[in-house]
Amino acid sequence: MSIALFLSVFLIAACGLIYELIAGTLASYLLGDTIFQFSTIIGCYLFAMGIGSYLSRFLHRGLVARFVSIELMVGVVGGFSSSLLFLAFAYTEAFRLVLYVVVILVGTLVGLEIPLLMRILKERFQFRELVSHVLTFDYLGALGASLLFPILLVPKLGLVRSALVFGIFNAGVALWSTYLFREQIGRSHYLRAGCFVVVALLGVGTIFADRISNAADNSLYADEVIFSRTTPYQRIVLTKWKDDLRLFLNSHLQFSSRDEYRYHEALVHPGLAALPGAHHVLVLGGGDGLAVREILKYPSVESITLVDLDPEMTRLFSTHPVMSGLNQHSLTNARVHVINADAFRWLDTNTEQYDFIVADFPDPTSYALGKLFTTAFYRLAAKHLASGGLIVVQSTSPLFARQSYWCIVESVKQAGLRVYPYHVYVPSFGEWGYVIGSFEPYEPPKQLPSGLRFLSTANVAELFVFPVDMQPVPAEPNRLNDQVLVRYYEQEWKDVAH
Repeated sequence: MSIALFLSVFLIAACGLIYELIAGTLASYLLGDTIFQFSTIIGCYLFAMGIGSYLSRFLHRGLVARFVSIELMVGVVGGFSSSLLFLAFAYTEAFRLVLYVVVILVGTLVGLEIPLLMRILKERFQFRELVSHVLTFDYLGALGASLLFPILLVPKLGLVRSALVFGIFNAGVALWSTYLFREQIGRSHYLRAGCFVVVALLGVGTIFADRISNAADNSLYADEVIFSRTTPYQRIVLTKWKDDLRLFLNSHLQFSSRDEYRYHEALVHPGLAALPGAHHVLVLGGGDGLAVREILKYPSVESITLVDLDPEMTRLFSTHPVMSGLNQHSLTNARVHVINADAFRWLDTNTEQYDFIVADFPDPTSYALGKLFTTAFYRLAAKHLASGGLIVVQSTSPLFARQSYWCIVESVKQAGLRVYPYHVYVPSFGEWGYVIGSFEPYEPPKQLPSGLRFLSTANVAELFVFPVDMQPVPAEPNRLNDQVLVRYYEQEWKDVAH
Protein backbone atom coordinates (compact mmCIF):
# COMPACT_ATOMS: atom_id res chain seq x y z
CA MET A 1 0.00 0.00 0.00
CA SER A 2 2.81 2.44 0.86
CA ILE A 3 4.26 2.06 -2.63
CA ALA A 4 0.89 2.81 -4.22
CA LEU A 5 0.41 5.85 -2.01
CA PHE A 6 3.77 7.39 -2.80
CA LEU A 7 3.42 6.48 -6.48
CA SER A 8 0.30 8.65 -6.33
CA VAL A 9 2.41 11.52 -5.02
CA PHE A 10 4.91 10.94 -7.83
CA LEU A 11 2.19 11.06 -10.50
CA ILE A 12 0.46 14.07 -8.95
CA ALA A 13 3.72 16.05 -9.06
CA ALA A 14 4.52 14.90 -12.61
CA CYS A 15 1.05 15.81 -13.89
CA GLY A 16 1.12 19.25 -12.27
CA LEU A 17 4.49 20.12 -13.79
CA ILE A 18 3.50 18.80 -17.21
CA TYR A 19 0.48 21.12 -17.35
CA GLU A 20 2.73 24.04 -16.38
CA LEU A 21 5.32 23.16 -19.04
CA ILE A 22 2.63 22.75 -21.68
CA ALA A 23 1.12 26.15 -20.90
CA GLY A 24 4.55 27.83 -21.04
CA THR A 25 5.58 26.08 -24.24
CA LEU A 26 2.30 26.75 -25.99
CA ALA A 27 2.35 30.42 -24.97
CA SER A 28 5.93 30.82 -26.21
CA TYR A 29 4.98 29.17 -29.54
CA LEU A 30 1.96 31.42 -30.06
CA LEU A 31 3.04 34.67 -28.40
CA GLY A 32 6.85 34.55 -28.61
CA ASP A 33 9.23 35.84 -25.90
CA THR A 34 9.93 32.51 -24.19
CA ILE A 35 11.49 34.03 -21.08
CA PHE A 36 8.51 36.30 -20.40
CA GLN A 37 5.94 33.56 -21.00
CA PHE A 38 7.62 30.95 -18.82
CA SER A 39 8.44 33.47 -16.10
CA THR A 40 4.89 34.79 -15.77
CA ILE A 41 3.28 31.37 -16.09
CA ILE A 42 5.57 29.79 -13.49
CA GLY A 43 4.98 32.74 -11.16
CA CYS A 44 1.18 32.57 -11.55
CA TYR A 45 1.20 28.79 -11.21
CA LEU A 46 3.22 28.82 -7.96
CA PHE A 47 1.08 31.66 -6.61
CA ALA A 48 -2.05 29.64 -7.40
CA MET A 49 -0.56 26.59 -5.69
CA GLY A 50 -0.12 28.75 -2.61
CA ILE A 51 -3.78 29.73 -2.82
CA GLY A 52 -4.76 26.07 -3.08
CA SER A 53 -2.61 25.11 -0.12
CA TYR A 54 -4.20 27.87 1.95
CA LEU A 55 -7.73 26.86 0.91
CA SER A 56 -7.08 23.26 1.97
CA ARG A 57 -7.36 24.33 5.62
CA PHE A 58 -11.07 24.96 5.13
CA LEU A 59 -11.78 21.37 4.07
CA HIS A 60 -12.65 19.30 7.16
CA ARG A 61 -14.94 16.40 6.30
CA GLY A 62 -14.85 13.70 3.68
CA LEU A 63 -11.23 14.40 2.82
CA VAL A 64 -10.80 11.32 0.62
CA ALA A 65 -13.92 12.08 -1.39
CA ARG A 66 -12.78 15.66 -1.80
CA PHE A 67 -9.29 14.50 -2.82
CA VAL A 68 -10.77 12.20 -5.47
CA SER A 69 -13.00 15.02 -6.76
CA ILE A 70 -10.05 17.40 -6.98
CA GLU A 71 -8.01 14.81 -8.87
CA LEU A 72 -10.83 14.46 -11.39
CA MET A 73 -11.07 18.24 -11.77
CA VAL A 74 -7.30 18.49 -12.32
CA GLY A 75 -7.55 15.68 -14.87
CA VAL A 76 -10.31 17.41 -16.82
CA VAL A 77 -8.96 20.99 -16.67
CA GLY A 78 -5.31 20.04 -17.08
CA GLY A 79 -6.00 17.32 -19.62
CA PHE A 80 -7.99 19.60 -21.90
CA SER A 81 -5.84 22.68 -21.19
CA SER A 82 -3.76 22.58 -24.37
CA SER A 83 -6.83 21.85 -26.52
CA LEU A 84 -8.67 24.77 -24.95
CA LEU A 85 -5.70 27.11 -25.39
CA PHE A 86 -5.15 26.19 -29.04
CA LEU A 87 -8.82 26.73 -29.79
CA ALA A 88 -8.91 29.99 -27.78
CA PHE A 89 -6.01 31.34 -29.82
CA ALA A 90 -7.66 30.30 -33.08
CA TYR A 91 -11.22 31.40 -32.41
CA THR A 92 -11.16 34.20 -29.82
CA GLU A 93 -9.35 37.42 -28.99
CA ALA A 94 -9.07 36.43 -25.32
CA PHE A 95 -6.17 33.97 -25.48
CA ARG A 96 -4.13 35.61 -22.70
CA LEU A 97 -7.15 35.73 -20.39
CA VAL A 98 -7.93 32.05 -21.04
CA LEU A 99 -4.25 31.16 -20.58
CA TYR A 100 -3.91 32.69 -17.13
CA VAL A 101 -7.35 31.52 -15.98
CA VAL A 102 -6.35 27.95 -16.89
CA VAL A 103 -2.92 28.30 -15.23
CA ILE A 104 -4.40 29.72 -12.01
CA LEU A 105 -7.21 27.16 -11.90
CA VAL A 106 -4.87 24.20 -12.42
CA GLY A 107 -2.34 25.66 -9.96
CA THR A 108 -5.02 26.12 -7.30
CA LEU A 109 -6.27 22.56 -7.70
CA VAL A 110 -2.72 21.16 -7.65
CA GLY A 111 -2.01 23.22 -4.53
CA LEU A 112 -4.92 21.44 -2.80
CA GLU A 113 -3.67 17.93 -3.62
CA ILE A 114 -0.59 17.45 -1.44
CA PRO A 115 -1.93 19.07 1.77
CA LEU A 116 -5.09 16.95 1.53
CA LEU A 117 -3.14 13.78 0.86
CA MET A 118 -0.83 14.45 3.80
CA ARG A 119 -3.82 14.93 6.10
CA ILE A 120 -5.33 11.68 4.80
CA LEU A 121 -2.08 9.80 5.48
CA LYS A 122 -1.23 11.30 8.86
CA GLU A 123 -2.78 8.34 10.70
CA ARG A 124 -0.61 5.84 8.83
CA PHE A 125 2.82 7.45 9.15
CA GLN A 126 4.78 9.44 11.69
CA PHE A 127 4.82 13.12 10.76
CA ARG A 128 8.58 13.14 10.12
CA GLU A 129 8.40 10.14 7.78
CA LEU A 130 5.28 11.45 6.09
CA VAL A 131 6.80 14.81 5.20
CA SER A 132 10.06 13.19 4.11
CA HIS A 133 8.44 10.62 1.84
CA VAL A 134 5.81 12.92 0.36
CA LEU A 135 8.30 15.66 -0.51
CA THR A 136 10.82 13.13 -1.86
CA PHE A 137 8.31 11.60 -4.27
CA ASP A 138 6.93 15.03 -5.10
CA TYR A 139 10.36 16.22 -6.23
CA LEU A 140 11.08 12.94 -8.03
CA GLY A 141 7.83 13.35 -9.95
CA ALA A 142 8.85 16.86 -10.98
CA LEU A 143 12.23 15.53 -12.17
CA GLY A 144 10.59 12.74 -14.17
CA ALA A 145 8.18 15.16 -15.83
CA SER A 146 10.91 17.66 -16.70
CA LEU A 147 12.93 14.91 -18.41
CA LEU A 148 10.01 13.25 -20.18
CA PHE A 149 8.57 16.49 -21.54
CA PRO A 150 11.32 17.49 -24.03
CA ILE A 151 12.66 13.99 -24.72
CA LEU A 152 9.48 11.98 -25.26
CA LEU A 153 6.22 13.84 -24.83
CA VAL A 154 6.57 16.84 -27.17
CA PRO A 155 8.29 15.05 -30.08
CA LYS A 156 6.20 11.84 -29.85
CA LEU A 157 2.80 12.88 -28.52
CA GLY A 158 2.59 16.64 -29.09
CA LEU A 159 1.17 19.21 -26.68
CA VAL A 160 -2.52 18.30 -27.05
CA ARG A 161 -2.14 14.55 -26.59
CA SER A 162 0.47 14.91 -23.80
CA ALA A 163 -1.94 16.95 -21.68
CA LEU A 164 -4.75 14.47 -22.27
CA VAL A 165 -2.57 11.48 -21.36
CA PHE A 166 -1.53 13.07 -18.09
CA GLY A 167 -5.15 13.98 -17.44
CA ILE A 168 -5.84 10.25 -17.61
CA PHE A 169 -3.06 9.71 -15.04
CA ASN A 170 -4.79 12.16 -12.70
CA ALA A 171 -8.07 10.33 -13.16
CA GLY A 172 -6.25 7.05 -12.59
CA VAL A 173 -4.92 8.33 -9.26
CA ALA A 174 -8.48 9.30 -8.34
CA LEU A 175 -9.77 5.86 -9.29
CA TRP A 176 -7.27 3.81 -7.33
CA SER A 177 -7.66 6.18 -4.39
CA THR A 178 -11.28 5.00 -4.15
CA TYR A 179 -9.88 1.49 -3.56
CA LEU A 180 -6.91 2.44 -1.36
CA PHE A 181 -9.10 4.48 0.97
CA ARG A 182 -12.39 2.61 0.53
CA GLU A 183 -12.91 2.27 4.28
CA GLN A 184 -12.77 6.07 4.63
CA ILE A 185 -15.16 6.81 1.78
CA GLY A 186 -18.13 4.62 2.50
CA ARG A 187 -20.33 4.52 -0.57
CA SER A 188 -17.79 5.06 -3.32
CA HIS A 189 -19.61 3.82 -6.40
CA TYR A 190 -20.59 7.37 -7.44
CA LEU A 191 -16.98 8.51 -7.27
CA ARG A 192 -15.79 5.47 -9.19
CA ALA A 193 -18.41 6.06 -11.85
CA GLY A 194 -17.18 9.65 -12.13
CA CYS A 195 -13.61 8.37 -12.51
CA PHE A 196 -14.59 6.06 -15.36
CA VAL A 197 -16.50 8.85 -17.09
CA VAL A 198 -13.50 11.21 -16.88
CA VAL A 199 -11.09 8.52 -18.09
CA ALA A 200 -13.40 7.77 -21.02
CA LEU A 201 -13.77 11.46 -21.84
CA LEU A 202 -10.01 12.01 -21.81
CA GLY A 203 -9.47 8.79 -23.76
CA VAL A 204 -11.79 10.00 -26.51
CA GLY A 205 -9.94 13.32 -26.50
CA THR A 206 -6.64 11.48 -26.90
CA ILE A 207 -7.97 9.55 -29.88
CA PHE A 208 -9.16 12.75 -31.55
CA ALA A 209 -6.23 14.93 -30.46
CA ASP A 210 -5.03 15.39 -34.03
CA ARG A 211 -8.45 16.63 -35.08
CA ILE A 212 -8.40 19.20 -32.29
CA SER A 213 -5.00 20.57 -33.28
CA ASN A 214 -5.92 20.45 -36.98
CA ALA A 215 -9.12 22.40 -36.30
CA ALA A 216 -7.07 25.08 -34.54
CA ASP A 217 -4.49 25.15 -37.33
CA ASN A 218 -7.14 25.42 -40.04
CA SER A 219 -8.65 28.40 -38.26
CA LEU A 220 -5.29 30.09 -37.67
CA TYR A 221 -4.11 29.85 -41.27
CA ALA A 222 -5.98 31.19 -44.27
CA ASP A 223 -4.87 28.33 -46.52
CA GLU A 224 -5.15 24.55 -46.26
CA VAL A 225 -2.76 23.04 -43.70
CA ILE A 226 -0.93 20.16 -45.39
CA PHE A 227 1.58 19.44 -42.62
CA SER A 228 1.88 20.34 -38.95
CA ARG A 229 4.27 19.09 -36.32
CA THR A 230 5.22 20.20 -32.83
CA THR A 231 8.89 19.58 -32.09
CA PRO A 232 10.88 20.26 -28.90
CA TYR A 233 11.95 23.54 -30.50
CA GLN A 234 9.03 24.93 -32.49
CA ARG A 235 5.68 24.43 -34.16
CA ILE A 236 6.11 23.70 -37.88
CA VAL A 237 3.14 24.28 -40.19
CA LEU A 238 2.98 24.08 -43.98
CA THR A 239 0.02 25.51 -45.88
CA LYS A 240 -0.98 25.37 -49.54
CA TRP A 241 -3.24 27.40 -51.80
CA LYS A 242 -3.05 26.53 -55.49
CA ASP A 243 0.68 26.65 -56.24
CA ASP A 244 1.61 28.72 -53.17
CA LEU A 245 3.33 26.80 -50.35
CA ARG A 246 3.98 28.63 -47.09
CA LEU A 247 6.10 27.68 -44.10
CA PHE A 248 5.20 28.96 -40.64
CA LEU A 249 7.37 28.51 -37.55
CA ASN A 250 5.57 29.27 -34.29
CA SER A 251 2.87 31.02 -36.33
CA HIS A 252 5.39 33.32 -38.06
CA LEU A 253 5.62 33.18 -41.85
CA GLN A 254 9.07 32.07 -43.04
CA PHE A 255 8.54 31.98 -46.78
CA SER A 256 6.05 31.77 -49.61
CA SER A 257 7.06 29.58 -52.54
CA ARG A 258 5.82 32.27 -54.94
CA ASP A 259 8.51 34.77 -54.02
CA GLU A 260 11.03 33.04 -51.75
CA TYR A 261 13.52 33.11 -54.64
CA ARG A 262 13.81 36.89 -54.18
CA TYR A 263 14.69 36.50 -50.51
CA HIS A 264 17.17 33.66 -51.01
CA GLU A 265 18.87 35.06 -54.10
CA ALA A 266 19.40 38.33 -52.23
CA LEU A 267 20.63 36.45 -49.15
CA VAL A 268 23.28 34.42 -50.95
CA HIS A 269 24.49 35.93 -54.21
CA PRO A 270 25.59 39.50 -53.32
CA GLY A 271 28.12 37.93 -50.97
CA LEU A 272 29.07 34.61 -52.51
CA ALA A 273 29.37 35.95 -56.07
CA ALA A 274 31.96 38.41 -54.76
CA LEU A 275 34.14 35.45 -53.64
CA PRO A 276 35.12 33.61 -56.83
CA GLY A 277 37.55 31.44 -54.87
CA ALA A 278 35.08 30.30 -52.20
CA HIS A 279 35.31 26.56 -51.53
CA HIS A 280 33.84 26.02 -48.07
CA VAL A 281 30.51 27.52 -47.00
CA LEU A 282 28.72 27.45 -43.64
CA VAL A 283 24.95 27.95 -43.32
CA LEU A 284 23.62 28.62 -39.81
CA GLY A 285 19.87 28.06 -39.62
CA GLY A 286 18.22 27.73 -43.02
CA GLY A 287 16.96 24.22 -42.35
CA ASP A 288 14.59 24.53 -45.32
CA GLY A 289 17.57 24.08 -47.65
CA LEU A 290 16.59 27.04 -49.86
CA ALA A 291 19.77 29.02 -49.16
CA VAL A 292 21.75 25.83 -49.79
CA ARG A 293 19.97 25.48 -53.14
CA GLU A 294 21.36 28.87 -54.18
CA ILE A 295 24.87 28.08 -52.93
CA LEU A 296 24.96 24.87 -54.97
CA LYS A 297 24.82 27.01 -58.13
CA TYR A 298 28.56 27.65 -57.64
CA PRO A 299 30.69 24.78 -59.00
CA SER A 300 33.71 26.08 -57.09
CA VAL A 301 32.04 25.38 -53.74
CA GLU A 302 33.36 22.03 -52.56
CA SER A 303 31.50 21.66 -49.28
CA ILE A 304 28.49 23.19 -47.52
CA THR A 305 27.94 22.66 -43.81
CA LEU A 306 24.39 23.33 -42.62
CA VAL A 307 23.86 23.73 -38.86
CA ASP A 308 20.19 23.79 -37.84
CA LEU A 309 18.84 23.11 -34.37
CA ASP A 310 15.73 21.13 -35.30
CA PRO A 311 16.22 17.65 -36.85
CA GLU A 312 12.53 17.54 -37.77
CA MET A 313 13.01 20.63 -39.92
CA THR A 314 15.91 19.21 -41.93
CA ARG A 315 14.23 15.80 -42.14
CA LEU A 316 11.07 17.39 -43.52
CA PHE A 317 12.93 19.35 -46.19
CA SER A 318 15.06 16.34 -47.08
CA THR A 319 12.27 13.77 -47.46
CA HIS A 320 8.93 15.52 -48.02
CA PRO A 321 8.37 15.25 -51.80
CA VAL A 322 6.94 18.76 -52.15
CA MET A 323 9.41 20.56 -49.88
CA SER A 324 12.49 18.70 -51.08
CA GLY A 325 11.37 19.50 -54.61
CA LEU A 326 11.18 23.18 -53.71
CA ASN A 327 14.82 23.20 -52.55
CA GLN A 328 15.78 20.97 -55.50
CA HIS A 329 16.88 18.19 -53.12
CA SER A 330 19.71 20.38 -51.88
CA LEU A 331 19.95 18.77 -48.43
CA THR A 332 20.72 15.35 -49.91
CA ASN A 333 23.40 16.69 -52.26
CA ALA A 334 26.79 15.03 -51.83
CA ARG A 335 28.45 18.40 -51.15
CA VAL A 336 26.12 19.13 -48.22
CA HIS A 337 26.69 18.01 -44.63
CA VAL A 338 23.75 18.55 -42.27
CA ILE A 339 24.37 18.96 -38.53
CA ASN A 340 21.55 19.30 -36.02
CA ALA A 341 22.92 21.40 -33.18
CA ASP A 342 22.62 24.75 -31.47
CA ALA A 343 24.56 27.13 -33.73
CA PHE A 344 26.00 29.11 -30.81
CA ARG A 345 27.39 26.03 -29.07
CA TRP A 346 28.52 24.46 -32.33
CA LEU A 347 30.53 27.54 -33.32
CA ASP A 348 32.13 27.57 -29.88
CA THR A 349 33.42 23.99 -30.22
CA ASN A 350 34.18 23.87 -33.96
CA THR A 351 37.51 25.07 -35.35
CA GLU A 352 36.90 24.99 -39.12
CA GLN A 353 37.33 28.08 -41.32
CA TYR A 354 34.85 29.04 -44.02
CA ASP A 355 35.01 31.36 -47.00
CA PHE A 356 31.37 32.33 -46.73
CA ILE A 357 28.97 32.16 -43.76
CA VAL A 358 25.20 32.58 -44.01
CA ALA A 359 23.23 33.36 -40.83
CA ASP A 360 19.64 32.60 -41.85
CA PHE A 361 17.77 32.52 -38.56
CA PRO A 362 14.12 33.36 -37.90
CA ASP A 363 13.49 36.90 -36.69
CA PRO A 364 14.39 37.62 -33.02
CA THR A 365 10.91 37.07 -31.59
CA SER A 366 12.35 35.66 -28.34
CA TYR A 367 15.52 35.80 -26.28
CA ALA A 368 16.36 32.26 -27.38
CA LEU A 369 16.53 33.54 -30.98
CA GLY A 370 17.87 36.94 -29.95
CA LYS A 371 21.13 35.37 -28.73
CA LEU A 372 21.85 34.49 -32.38
CA PHE A 373 21.84 38.21 -33.24
CA THR A 374 24.23 39.36 -30.49
CA THR A 375 27.71 40.85 -30.67
CA ALA A 376 28.97 37.70 -28.91
CA PHE A 377 27.52 35.48 -31.62
CA TYR A 378 28.96 37.58 -34.45
CA ARG A 379 32.40 37.65 -32.82
CA LEU A 380 32.25 33.89 -32.56
CA ALA A 381 31.16 33.52 -36.18
CA ALA A 382 33.89 35.94 -37.32
CA LYS A 383 36.54 33.62 -35.86
CA HIS A 384 35.46 31.05 -38.45
CA LEU A 385 35.93 33.37 -41.42
CA ALA A 386 38.83 32.46 -43.67
CA SER A 387 41.05 35.23 -45.02
CA GLY A 388 38.97 37.48 -47.26
CA GLY A 389 35.76 35.71 -46.24
CA LEU A 390 32.30 37.22 -45.82
CA ILE A 391 29.35 36.68 -43.52
CA VAL A 392 25.77 37.63 -44.44
CA VAL A 393 22.97 37.99 -41.89
CA GLN A 394 19.23 38.12 -42.54
CA SER A 395 18.22 41.17 -40.53
CA THR A 396 14.41 41.67 -40.56
CA SER A 397 12.67 44.63 -42.24
CA PRO A 398 14.41 48.03 -42.36
CA LEU A 399 11.02 49.59 -43.11
CA PHE A 400 8.66 48.01 -40.57
CA ALA A 401 11.28 47.28 -37.90
CA ARG A 402 13.75 50.05 -38.67
CA GLN A 403 15.47 50.29 -35.30
CA SER A 404 15.69 46.51 -35.07
CA TYR A 405 17.39 46.36 -38.45
CA TRP A 406 19.99 48.99 -37.61
CA CYS A 407 20.50 47.33 -34.22
CA ILE A 408 21.58 44.18 -36.06
CA VAL A 409 23.85 46.19 -38.33
CA GLU A 410 25.43 47.87 -35.28
CA SER A 411 25.84 44.48 -33.56
CA VAL A 412 27.77 43.09 -36.54
CA LYS A 413 29.88 46.25 -36.56
CA GLN A 414 30.60 45.97 -32.83
CA ALA A 415 31.89 42.45 -33.45
CA GLY A 416 34.80 44.03 -35.31
CA LEU A 417 33.55 43.66 -38.86
CA ARG A 418 33.03 46.17 -41.64
CA VAL A 419 29.33 46.35 -42.43
CA TYR A 420 27.56 46.62 -45.77
CA PRO A 421 23.77 46.80 -45.25
CA TYR A 422 21.36 46.18 -48.11
CA HIS A 423 17.69 45.41 -48.72
CA VAL A 424 15.27 43.85 -51.19
CA TYR A 425 11.53 43.88 -51.77
CA VAL A 426 9.84 40.51 -51.16
CA PRO A 427 6.06 40.72 -51.79
CA SER A 428 5.16 38.36 -48.92
CA PHE A 429 7.16 40.41 -46.42
CA GLY A 430 7.63 43.85 -47.92
CA GLU A 431 11.08 45.46 -47.70
CA TRP A 432 13.56 43.04 -46.16
CA GLY A 433 17.06 43.66 -44.93
CA TYR A 434 20.45 41.98 -44.78
CA VAL A 435 23.96 42.95 -43.76
CA ILE A 436 27.28 41.68 -45.09
CA GLY A 437 30.18 41.66 -42.65
CA SER A 438 33.85 41.39 -43.57
CA PHE A 439 37.34 42.20 -42.35
CA GLU A 440 38.34 43.60 -45.74
CA PRO A 441 36.61 46.07 -48.09
CA TYR A 442 33.69 44.65 -50.04
CA GLU A 443 32.29 45.56 -53.43
CA PRO A 444 29.09 44.21 -55.05
CA PRO A 445 29.85 41.45 -57.58
CA LYS A 446 30.19 42.19 -61.28
CA GLN A 447 29.11 38.69 -62.29
CA LEU A 448 26.36 36.36 -61.06
CA PRO A 449 25.48 32.72 -61.74
CA SER A 450 23.19 32.11 -64.68
CA GLY A 451 19.57 31.14 -64.22
CA LEU A 452 18.66 33.60 -61.44
CA ARG A 453 15.05 34.75 -61.44
CA PHE A 454 15.48 38.13 -59.78
CA LEU A 455 19.05 39.35 -59.33
CA SER A 456 21.16 40.62 -62.18
CA THR A 457 24.45 42.45 -62.42
CA ALA A 458 22.44 45.59 -63.19
CA ASN A 459 20.43 45.62 -59.96
CA VAL A 460 22.81 44.21 -57.32
CA ALA A 461 24.41 47.57 -56.55
CA GLU A 462 20.95 49.15 -56.15
CA LEU A 463 20.26 46.88 -53.17
CA PHE A 464 22.80 48.83 -51.12
CA VAL A 465 20.99 52.15 -51.56
CA PHE A 466 18.42 53.01 -48.88
CA PRO A 467 15.57 55.49 -49.33
CA VAL A 468 15.03 58.13 -46.66
CA ASP A 469 12.47 56.12 -44.65
CA MET A 470 14.88 53.20 -44.21
CA GLN A 471 18.14 55.03 -43.54
CA PRO A 472 20.04 54.56 -40.24
CA VAL A 473 18.48 55.49 -36.91
CA PRO A 474 20.19 55.34 -33.49
CA ALA A 475 20.24 51.83 -32.06
CA GLU A 476 22.18 50.07 -29.32
CA PRO A 477 24.07 46.90 -30.20
CA ASN A 478 22.40 43.68 -29.12
CA ARG A 479 24.47 42.13 -26.34
CA LEU A 480 24.07 38.72 -24.75
CA ASN A 481 23.42 40.14 -21.28
CA ASP A 482 21.07 42.88 -22.55
CA GLN A 483 19.12 41.88 -25.64
CA VAL A 484 17.71 45.24 -26.66
CA LEU A 485 16.95 43.82 -30.11
CA VAL A 486 14.12 41.64 -28.78
CA ARG A 487 12.52 44.67 -27.14
CA TYR A 488 12.98 46.82 -30.26
CA TYR A 489 11.50 44.09 -32.42
CA GLU A 490 8.51 43.39 -30.22
CA GLN A 491 7.59 47.07 -29.96
CA GLU A 492 8.03 47.86 -33.65
CA TRP A 493 6.00 44.94 -34.94
CA LYS A 494 3.36 45.66 -32.32
CA ASP A 495 3.12 49.20 -33.70
CA VAL A 496 2.77 47.80 -37.22
CA ALA A 497 -0.04 45.48 -36.09
CA HIS A 498 -1.94 48.42 -34.64
